[in-house]
Parts: sequence; structure tokens; C-alpha cells
Amino acid sequence: MNDRDDTNDMDELDDIGAITAGSVGAGGLDFGILTAGPEDGPLALLLHGFPDSAHTWRHLMPELAAAGYRAVAPFTRGYAPTSVPADGAYQAGALAADAVALHEALGGGPDAVIVGHDWGAFAAYGAANIAPERWRRAVALSVPPIPVMAGVFFDYEQLKRSFYIFVFQTRFAEAAVDRSFIANLWRDWSPPGAAERAEDVAHAMACLAAPDNVSAALGYYRAMFDTSRHSERYAAEQEAVSAKGEVPVLYLHGTEDGCLSADVIAPGGDLGPVLAALPDGSHAELVPGAGHFVQLDQPDQVNERVLAWLR
Repeated sequence: MNDRDDTNDMDELDDIGAITAGSVGAGGLDFGILTAGPEDGPLALLLHGFPDSAHTWRHLMPELAAAGYRAVAPFTRGYAPTSVPADGAYQAGALAADAVALHEALGGGPDAVIVGHDWGAFAAYGAANIAPERWRRAVALSVPPIPVMAGVFFDYEQLKRSFYIFVFQTRFAEAAVDRSFIANLWRDWSPPGAAERAEDVAHAMACLAAPDNVSAALGYYRAMFDTSRHSERYAAEQEAVSAKGEVPVLYLHGTEDGCLSADVIAPGGDLGPVLAALPDGSHAELVPGAGHFVQLDQPDQVNERVLAWLR
């Protein structure tokens, strides 16, 4: 006779996958975080991009928790409720350093994994490359390694899609970045016919609630082209962002990405150049029907691929 209470079992699973808010100090910053999963599970660090928030991982976090991971999604530097860094450093190397500092502060071990989307992908590449002993595997979404980006960025069609990056270099950018601007980026970067992302736009705007937060988000892009904005403190991490590294990476890119076109990143569906820039043992796939926010556009497909990769 089976006397197990299935209702109680479901409640336990719901508790495991529940997402809660908190904070943690790391690398001199106070990070707002979302967490799910057992406290003693291997760390899964999830890093968001622009114009987004830690809430972008709301579909993946419960699945990671159910698989036994302690899933932690921080709001990245300068994105409220995380503090604005006093050093004003927003280069990709600083983001990688933050990921390593968070691994340390959260008690991560060598069995930790790191997942990054958009700017979070750059941070994941850098963190895995600068401290490979801390991470078992990595996942990057929607932004390929810098050597690949450098080779496709000046494609004419891609330059048109990247207009916002050039707007962000101007002194008018802070005035331009309002709710309408952010909502339109979400619309343009999502697949045709996608549902309105009002919830995600609201989360993004909450992260950009104050002028300092907006300037921080723009600072990521300004540091792309202006190395005078780079801090020597993160020189090693900055170099690591562009390195090939040794931690195997799963790379996923949406076929309908309106920010970085799959036709440019993988002409004819060929992800060979991306794979060649990743460490040995890596894997790269296109996700049908997904736009730039691949983890939200096709959560079931992404969750399945990520969990299989981590297994």
C-alpha cells in the first residue's frame, strides 16, 4: 500500500521552486538577488542583460531548483535594487569580476554553473575564463563570443539593428531611455506576433528607476567603445572576456532574434564560427521561434536544453 500524500509532495516541489528576493554583498556592491532551490545545492548563477532584469529567469529558476541547484539571479551592477558602483566601471571585465565575487559570497564550489544572457553572456564568458576552477559548465544566450561579434558587428543590416548602441554614446541618451523606448526595443527584438511584454518592460523600468540607474545601464555601452572608461582593476577580467577559455559552453540563439540577427550570427544556420570561438567540448544551437529574449520566448525549449547540458 502506498500511503504517500501526493498533495504534500506537490507542495514540497512548489516550495523548492519558489522564487524569493534578497540581497548579498559582493565585490564592494550590495546586490539585489532572486533565489530558488535548496541552500545546500550547487550554485547556478544567472546573469541578465539589457533592457532586462533578474526576473527574466523566472521560467528557468524553478526548473534548476527542481534539479537540485541553488539558483541565484542578481540584478547586475547599477540596476536597482543593486547599488550603483562608486568607481563608475561598467566594462565587461567588471561584470565578470562581479560574477566571481558573487560565487565567493554565495559559497559556490567547483560544481557551480553560470548562465548569462546578453550582457550577462559577456560576464559569463569572462568569469568562466578568469576562474575556470569555480565553474563546471557555462551557458550563454543571444550574444556570441567577442571575436564573433567583432566579425559581424559592421554588417550593414546589423548596423541598422544596432542603432541604439550609437544613440547611447550621445549626451541625449539619458533623455531618450524612457518606457516607450524600452518597450519598443522589446517589441523589435521579439519574434513576430509575440505577446506584449508589459511585465518585463515594467521590471526593466523598475531597475532604471533613478537617473543614476539609467546612466549605469548606458555605461555598459559607452565602455564598449571608450577604453578611457575602463578600470585597470578589471584588466585581467577584461582580457578574459575575449579569451577562448576551457569551461565548456552551451550557446543558444533565437532564429527570430531582432537584436542580433541569426542570419548574421549563423548564416545559413551555420553556427560553426561561434563554436570555433568557444572552448573545446562546447555546443551551439539555434532555437526556432525565439527572439533575442530566447529564455522567455521559448522557455520550454531553453529549459530542456540547459538542463540537459548541465546533466
